Amino acid sequence: MTHSDLTTIKERHIHEECGVFGIFSHQTADLASLAYYGLFALQHRGQESAGIVINDDGVFTSYRDTGLVNEVFTPEHLATLGLGNIVVGHVRYATTGSDNKRNVQPLVINHHKGRMALAHNGNLTNSMELRDQLEKQGSIFHTSTDSEVIAYIIVQERLRCGSIEAAVSAAMNRIEGAYSLVISSPTKLIAARDPHGFRPLCMGRRPGGEIVFASESCALDAVGAVFERDLLPGEIVIVTADGIKLDRSHCDTARRSMCVFEFIYFARPDSVIDGCSVNLARRRAGAFLAQEHPVEADVVIGVPDSGLDAALGYAEESGIPYAIGFTKNKYIGRTFISPDQSMRETGVNIKLNPIRAVVEGKRVVMIDDSIVRGTTCRRTIELLRWAGAKEIHMRVSAPPFVKPCYYGTDIDDEEKLIANHHSVEEIGRIIGVDSLGYLSMEHVVRLAGDTDEGFCTACFGGGYPTSIPKNGGKDRFQQRIHGSKK
Repeated sequence: MTHSDLTTIKERHIHEECGVFGIFSHQTADLASLAYYGLFALQHRGQESAGIVINDDGVFTSYRDTGLVNEVFTPEHLATLGLGNIVVGHVRYATTGSDNKRNVQPLVINHHKGRMALAHNGNLTNSMELRDQLEKQGSIFHTSTDSEVIAYIIVQERLRCGSIEAAVSAAMNRIEGAYSLVISSPTKLIAARDPHGFRPLCMGRRPGGEIVFASESCALDAVGAVFERDLLPGEIVIVTADGIKLDRSHCDTARRSMCVFEFIYFARPDSVIDGCSVNLARRRAGAFLAQEHPVEADVVIGVPDSGLDAALGYAEESGIPYAIGFTKNKYIGRTFISPDQSMRETGVNIKLNPIRAVVEGKRVVMIDDSIVRGTTCRRTIELLRWAGAKEIHMRVSAPPFVKPCYYGTDIDDEEKLIANHHSVEEIGRIIGVDSLGYLSMEHVVRLAGDTDEGFCTACFGGGYPTSIPKNGGKDRFQQRIHGSKK
């Protein structure tokens, strides 16, 4: 296959998760600007849309749109949000439902007992059943997301319960799957994490006493908050003018199943999740790869960005020199214009380009986080050949993908996963490397250290920690909107 042929292949990579953010302040303040910076720090978790809801003593003002954070929020947009004492923010990658504007979060719900703004990271496994029940009871859905299902279940429970936190707790008895939530009622900010702890959620405190919740600790850093702790799986934290209350009635009711791909790819390397540095976890993955799949080589390079730390770990363990082998164009957003056919034929690579001086004439170990269909890494390997690499030995800091994910990661069709159709040796030949090695299941669960912390490894064939849906496709609600049969 020629270089020009490779550029026409539709690339496929694992997409990021959503990111949630919230602040409670005892005083009215410009929380929209803080939310902007927090969401900017979480941009890697979702590039399709962004939204902020400001709560000023029960008056909700929101602005949401598709695009990157800096595309959605101009200074004028932030100014229109005004001041408030509670803010909820969200960046989205569509794991359920399309990326159109009606699906942008946070969702704002008006109900009999007040208003509610909700931001959700994760994916429910029983959302179809719950949506069927709600529709039969008269609920009218305005989005094609499972996040709206969560909102309606909470509202339904709120009509029976004496408080919003009691409604959230009751809703957690009904919803299943992965969810990290940040919710604003007129007077409270609530954060909740599912009993398995699939997705991260942490809290911190700013010098002025503001309580901050975020998907990752890097967002706390961005707004000057000091990290206090991660929420426990199953924990609900309620912040009011009177202080902080905890509900741990759902803790220790399920096996801990943090998504291990948070450490491999999703999270930013400067984040700390459940007590473990993401940077150290990735370096540990690289060291494990060097132990499992040693090779004689001249240089170790990583594919930006998540492959860089793992490459450093491989180099440190193997003694092979580490170098930056690729330059990445950091200025390509959603509005990037694809090159025309004449440019494709010249082999122009816009997003990623090898550094010839590093790889030319060298035996190269290239570290990447995953192989999905094989098309993207095949193109990357062709670029290295084009730059003069003598040998290419690819090492992957995760086991092969063999199963779909139902907890929010965009892996929904096992028939399209290359590892289900070819052996490791065959994949190596298909993508054009001299050797190929994956991280083992034995070592992937040790990325956070020698602890008894549980991880979800379902996508690698490790078994699902929950029951799985009959229809788990990300467009399952979209089909209904367009009148298709389930």
